[in-house]
Amino acid sequence: MPDFVQLWVYLSSAPLVGLTATLVVYLLAMAGYQRAGHAPWANPVLWSIVVIGAGLLASGVPYPSYFAGAQFIHFLLGPAVVALGLPLWERRATLSRAWGRFLLAALAGGAAAAVSAVLIGWALGLPGEVLRSLAPKSVTAPVAMGVAEKIGGVPALAAVFAVLSGLVGALSGRTLFRLFGLGEGRVDWMARGFAMGTASHGIGAARALQVNADAGAYAGLALGLQVLLASLLIPLAARWF
Repeated sequence: MPDFVQLWVYLSSAPLVGLTATLVVYLLAMAGYQRAGHAPWANPVLWSIVVIGAGLLASGVPYPSYFAGAQFIHFLLGPAVVALGLPLWERRATLSRAWGRFLLAALAGGAAAAVSAVLIGWALGLPGEVLRSLAPKSVTAPVAMGVAEKIGGVPALAAVFAVLSGLVGALSGRTLFRLFGLGEGRVDWMARGFAMGTASHGIGAARALQVNADAGAYAGLALGLQVLLASLLIPLAARWF
């Protein structure tokens, strides 16, 4: 038993363990997702978070030790977001004709997401730093952390809110579209994808891309516009209010 404990201590501190665990858990979650027919409740990001979080709690491994290995995947988030530009390039004719409408839609959607979150938090009596962390909740997590830090929020809390917003959108998007009469055949994939990217950033864009190529492309566009608009406008709004 002492030898086993020493071996576990050594393995838990090795950076390769965090990377391997993340890849294995995600691949298993993705296999389950495919077997479930891409059902929203089987979202691989959700189950990867649950399994890895439970494993860290059960084993007592601190998060920094885990992240020492998993940070390589974190680094790949940047290239993955940039890769979303390829589907947009293939649809550049549509973008050139309707760029003004896309910009207005992104501005309206981002403002609705930020203002509604802050107002609901304020009505519930949440502290000011939590409200400032809520404002960028619909922006992808790395940018949300930077925006929250700039306006006096808590970056780690902003990252949690961003991930939760993405998961909620990915899990409930199809149901909400149907509830409001926006199911397949009633609204084009461009609008559905743009809505997912606006409300649920990268996680919503990944979900949209799995459902339809057009939806994924315009979800990527919405994600990029939200990053740009939130980085510029949320700090300005925070100064005014």
